Amino acid sequence: MTPQGILIADDDLAARKKMADQLIREGYEVTVTNSVAGVIYGSLKKTAEVVLLSTRFDELLATDLIPILKQCNRHLKIILVASELPLALIRKARSEGIFYHALKTGQPEDEDELREAVRCALEQGQQKQK
Repeated sequence: MTPQGILIADDDLAARKKMADQLIREGYEVTVTNSVAGVIYGSLKKTAEVVLLSTRFDELLATDLIPILKQCNRHLKIILVASELPLALIRKARSEGIFYHALKTGQPEDEDELREAVRCALEQGQQKQK
């Protein structure tokens, strides 16, 4: 079985590293980027099945980037990773087609939530491919 591709897109180096280390330990193939170009490339080439996206990225709001990513790959599962978001922004992200809104990892229980969200996203993606 080929490891599933996960793309972590976050301006925060420490957050990227923490999420990547956690998911690599789980056996996933993980790529990290701090540029919009890297996220779009991963989406177009379909090397990423799941994207972990921070709320603000390369001076763009995630809600501006999500529709572009969905146009590149409509099967892409996007997990919005953020600590605090205004309700209006969460609603907009959901309407744009995010898979899940996860808390930014800070506590061990936050790591469990992220790990579970990734697992569910990958399982759902595999079921749709069958």
